Amino acid sequence: MNYTHEVEQMQCVKIGASHGCAPIPQEGKWVYSKQITDISGLTHGIGWCAPQQGACKLTLNVKEGIIEEALIETIGCSGMTHSAAMASEAIVGRTVLEALNTDLVCDAINTAMRELFLQIVYGRSQTAFSEGGLPIGAGLEDLGKGLRSQVGTTYATKDKGPRYLELAEGYITRLGLDADGETCGYEFISLGIMMDKIKKGMDANEAMKEATKTYGRFADAAKYIDPRCE
Repeated sequence: MNYTHEVEQMQCVKIGASHGCAPIPQEGKWVYSKQITDISGLTHGIGWCAPQQGACKLTLNVKEGIIEEALIETIGCSGMTHSAAMASEAIVGRTVLEALNTDLVCDAINTAMRELFLQIVYGRSQTAFSEGGLPIGAGLEDLGKGLRSQVGTTYATKDKGPRYLELAEGYITRLGLDADGETCGYEFISLGIMMDKIKKGMDANEAMKEATKTYGRFADAAKYIDPRCE
């Protein structure tokens, strides 16, 4: 260890009271976190790239410092989806410190990893007060039936008004307009459910029909339009 001349010439003063680090809540316990293996918890976070053209939602399930489970969801950038695939291989099995310093290619994923690191090492995880935390696989439950991300895509112009394209329920095929021309409901296809039925051998047209539902006052609409071409 190298010291400057000024420090070497200083007289030694004994350090008094030292209370150590404060405990943080983790999976139903108060933990004095002194090393990376003391970190556990499941948490979510959002990251964004420098030009802010894309975003990443990252879910990590950490046990004793090791990332045991990761869910990576991206939007807004075609290249980012490939980076996400790489990141899912790059960070699982690593400590949260290793993952923080892993080249995850995309700024949005790097930023999400940074935000999650800050949450989890300060005891701000989603499972801070959940005894035993959540089992590996809990992150997958965020996707729900059909294992698809919760996506919302709408578009609007001043002259032509709003278009609902995809919402949490699914891919929107028709908008229902009331007598005043305002949206009163919509028809959608749950793509996850449809693909599950197709994989089990159901005819694609029949599977699409069974996975098609409506929301709101769609049945009472005065007019129906295709949001993508009308």
